[in-house]
Amino acid sequence: VVVVATTETKKLANGVTARVVRDTVRSDGELVEDTFDWYAQDSAGSVWYMGEDTAEFENGKIAGREGSFEAGVGGAMPGILLPAEPQVGQKYRQEYLKGEAEDNGEVLSINQLVEVPAGRYSDALLTRDTTNLEPDVVEYKLYAPDIGPVLAVDISGGAAREALVKLEKAAPQDGTGP
Repeated sequence: VVVVATTETKKLANGVTARVVRDTVRSDGELVEDTFDWYAQDSAGSVWYMGEDTAEFENGKIAGREGSFEAGVGGAMPGILLPAEPQVGQKYRQEYLKGEAEDNGEVLSINQLVEVPAGRYSDALLTRDTTNLEPDVVEYKLYAPDIGPVLAVDISGGAAREALVKLEKAAPQDGTGP
């Protein structure tokens, strides 16, 4: 998985201008999924997930666009990716489009220690992520201060594990990183 915070923005249907973040997944060198996520930060500091344009690939061709949504279109609503001042026990909706995107988060801890190949981070936020579309699926995510997501582990409904391996700041001409 390669995630790139681009310098691009997108004006969404609900009037919000969001940062474009590209998330590309490859398996054995073959493109599996390519997604453009849209994020915005409010004046209090919460990071909002405003939607995504996603494409899943099979044999090099787009096989589906399930999960795509844009806040303000067809009943889709934004959700909170990261609360500004997370509190243990706090629950929040991460995204919403009925039948397509119904993810939720819950703050489990705000002072975790996490070590991944990219480094060791203290005071990490630990969340429990679920979706109404697959009630048996649970994922834990850890977010390091001033970094973002560093570790995601499927607890039930799968066996995936994603860890931050490397953190780079690309040159502006590369079209990434503000």
